[in-house]
Amino acid sequence: MRNPFRYFNSSPEVIRLTVMMYIRYPLSLRQVEDILFERGIDICHETVRFWWNRFGPMFANEIRKRRLYRRSFSQWRWHVDEVFVRIR
Repeated sequence: MRNPFRYFNSSPEVIRLTVMMYIRYPLSLRQVEDILFERGIDICHETVRFWWNRFGPMFANEIRKRRLYRRSFSQWRWHVDEVFVRIR
């Protein structure tokens, strides 16, 4: 399989962190840019948007695969219980 990060100057870890911050938390592009700048990573909000458009679907597929794998081998048992409480 080809490396999807091969033409980018940033490391794959930085790209993954940036995209996951934007997807996971209710942040704007500029807020993600500011948070990364505080951590010493200087990128533009347009770069965040480009990475999100390019790598977002790929990361979403990976998350879905992991969820399906975990769900099929889960040992959890869920039961519905009804409670009736009388309040005067």
